[in-house]
Amino acid sequence: MNFSKNIDSPIFKAIAEVTNKENLKVYLIGGFVRDLMLNKTSKDIDFMIVGSGVDFATKVAQRLNCTDSLSVFKNFGTAHFVYQGIDIEFVGARKESYHRESRKPIVENGTLQDDQLRRDFTINAMAISMMNDSFGELVDPFGGVADLENKLIRTPTNPDITFSDDPLRMMRAIRFACRLDFQIDPITYASIVHNKDRISIISMERIAEELNKIMMSNRPSIGFKLLEETGLLKLIFPEVLALKGIDEKDGKYHKDNFYHTLQVVDNICKFTDNLWLRWAALLHDIGKPVCKKFADGWVFHGHEMMGARMIPGIFKRLKLPTNDKMKYVQKLVAMHFRPKALVDDVVSDSAVRRLLFDAGDDVDDLMTLCEADITSKIEGKVKEYLSNYALVRQKLKEVEEKDKVRNWQPPIAGELIMQIFDIKPCKQVGEIKNAIREAILDGIIPNSFDEAYQFMIVEAAKLGLIPVK
Repeated sequence: MNFSKNIDSPIFKAIAEVTNKENLKVYLIGGFVRDLMLNKTSKDIDFMIVGSGVDFATKVAQRLNCTDSLSVFKNFGTAHFVYQGIDIEFVGARKESYHRESRKPIVENGTLQDDQLRRDFTINAMAISMMNDSFGELVDPFGGVADLENKLIRTPTNPDITFSDDPLRMMRAIRFACRLDFQIDPITYASIVHNKDRISIISMERIAEELNKIMMSNRPSIGFKLLEETGLLKLIFPEVLALKGIDEKDGKYHKDNFYHTLQVVDNICKFTDNLWLRWAALLHDIGKPVCKKFADGWVFHGHEMMGARMIPGIFKRLKLPTNDKMKYVQKLVAMHFRPKALVDDVVSDSAVRRLLFDAGDDVDDLMTLCEADITSKIEGKVKEYLSNYALVRQKLKEVEEKDKVRNWQPPIAGELIMQIFDIKPCKQVGEIKNAIREAILDGIIPNSFDEAYQFMIVEAAKLGLIPVK
């Protein structure tokens, strides 16, 4: 099998020229080869050199006039640079061995075969020659082509060795199965189950990276179901596993919130590439196991606020960013029940104004989450709920155009209140500001300075404050 016609860009021509000038053995390897065979585009290209990857990378960078972006990691024998928006990495062929307590390998120089054998899966171990006498020829010693055709994730060597050496590869197997919609080979799958406890030596940062990649696939549910079935989910994300199961009492049941949640995540992935909106979908019901009670039926009162309170702990443990990204997820989880109250045709403008005020610029994402939360198997119900939310979106648009309350600040600031009544910062200032804000949101007064000013005078008088003449 020859791919010379598929690799005729300036990058590959430069690689081939340096390869033959230096009389080296160089191969295109890894994910780019896999994606090439799957007719997928890739922004990352890896080359393996039987010799020094750093020296070779330096010569290629000089040939392509991009030495400014060249980064060298001599301790690891790797180098990379960016050329026309493509990240190109070079590594010397190597073989690896591991200590049981660490996933960091002991590295030695090796052959092409050694390097292919250390790869995680057969579909990532295929190589394409860059040498003149065999340019474009595929080297596939472990049946990667067949596994691509059969949509199979399989290790090139004993999976117990592969996963024990580097347990993160168990999550990578699941991530590739999820991203590519492949099956995991039965022997490889059984090995993940057998070695699952080895995940304990992997840092949460690396686990979170894999979770994010699963979340950015078209159907994250595939990955999370595999994590649950193999036992990994219990070890890395017990809060999501706690959603699983159906309780029964007096002949009454509740839905399985684990599978409901995964359907919500898959639903939202059809409409957004926003990673953190997808995380909000995954965590929207995370408080339900804590709040679950039976009161003539199963109820989960307050689960949205409980979920919002749980999120900082989850993000901290998973080493996810505890900044505005986390606060965004918290906000959507806390508010995801609010739009349901606006479905009634006679709902007041006041309620709509309050939702716009509280959600701010995130109101559209909130509505997208609410629409994804519809998982009924009855097509008529789905259409009815979506139609109701379409009405809510229309109400939000109408009120926003009329009252401009998204990210709105009341027209009377605290500084002006203190100046008018000649007072210092105190409780009364906050009470007057809150009264003005509530009056505008409730529609008691228009959103204007003059109306707010007059209202302020009245409220201040109730508190015994008199304007300074």
